[in-house]
Amino acid sequence: MILLSTVEIVSLQPEVKMAGHKVAHAALKGPSVIKEIGLGIALGLVCGGMWKTMQWERQRKVRTFYDLLEKGEISITSQE
Repeated sequence: MILLSTVEIVSLQPEVKMAGHKVAHAALKGPSVIKEIGLGIALGLVCGGMWKTMQWERQRKVRTFYDLLEKGEISITSQE
């Protein structure tokens, strides 16, 4: 019968590698300047387009109101 010490038993077990230390965490990486500039431009264009669409809609309503007022189809009276 062969007696093995605990050191020899541990060395006979298959080596298990943990992948936890190889995963890149977002908190450990620095900011990507190019990506942030691109996202900023895209967000600015989307928000600017929505704002401009809203202003065009409001301008169209005001222009229609004044056109109808000038044609006499509507009138403005003050309440007393």
